[in-house]
Amino acid sequence: MGRRRKGRDVHGWLVVDKPAGITSSAVVNKVRWAFDAKKAGHAGTLDPDATGVLAVALGEATKTVPYVTDADKHYRFRIAWGAETSTDDAAGEVVRTSEQRPDDQALADALPAFRGTIEQIPPQVSAVKVDGARAYDLARDGEVVELQSRPLHVASLEVVASDEDGAELAMTCGKGGYVRAIARDLGRALGCLGHVAWLRREWSGPFRVEEGVSLETLEAEARSPALDARLLPMELGLASLPELPCAMGDASRIANGNPGDVIRGVDYGAEAWASDHGRPVAIGIYRAGQLHPTRVFRF
Repeated sequence: MGRRRKGRDVHGWLVVDKPAGITSSAVVNKVRWAFDAKKAGHAGTLDPDATGVLAVALGEATKTVPYVTDADKHYRFRIAWGAETSTDDAAGEVVRTSEQRPDDQALADALPAFRGTIEQIPPQVSAVKVDGARAYDLARDGEVVELQSRPLHVASLEVVASDEDGAELAMTCGKGGYVRAIARDLGRALGCLGHVAWLRREWSGPFRVEEGVSLETLEAEARSPALDARLLPMELGLASLPELPCAMGDASRIANGNPGDVIRGVDYGAEAWASDHGRPVAIGIYRAGQLHPTRVFRF
């Protein structure tokens, strides 16, 4: 018999306004401690030096993490011109420099190539797996690996402000995007080289930085009703899926992993979630008036 995990059964989301200088995993550990929760996870890693929205799921909300991770995200960031670094941000060692600087027109002309569906090679220091190992672990060991490009959809990329030394941009993109790679590749395209000077995630799927709790507030309100009151409903993690209310008497069937009738319909074979008086029961596939559960929620 496995060991029972200590802590409370807490279910929902907390948006943390992550500061620079801490890893996303460390933030999750702080949130789990502050709520004395059994289980926690996050939807989308932020680099240690990045700030902004880190959506942390607690309890059964962790089952909705993939749907937030897959959602669009919005970033504000500054690119510093004139140097490329080993990590593509200010934390790395400078590996190449350039005296060239782009003017506003050159920058505007370069941006269209970075919009829409593009191919992006992740930074050497990234969480991409290479033969089972993380790229950042290989980089720490001094190994240079050839990472494969991957598609990324960039919904928008605009200049907010610019000067001789760099530019501030705003970008909305899909899953798997590396802002550091955008800075690196844009610097190369302009011939001036570049890296991320700072980065802030302003929203991720349904979660906004305005909802974010600071680490100072988290620690001050730890294990108190005040912190519990900040918890957001777990169904926010399902905002990208249609909600199908259970037919009377079928919520328990669906909750036990069996197909059950739902009141509304969607396209045959579509993914949706079943609710009972607004409370999530299961995620599943809709077929002919029924939801066939693939993932049920246990409260």
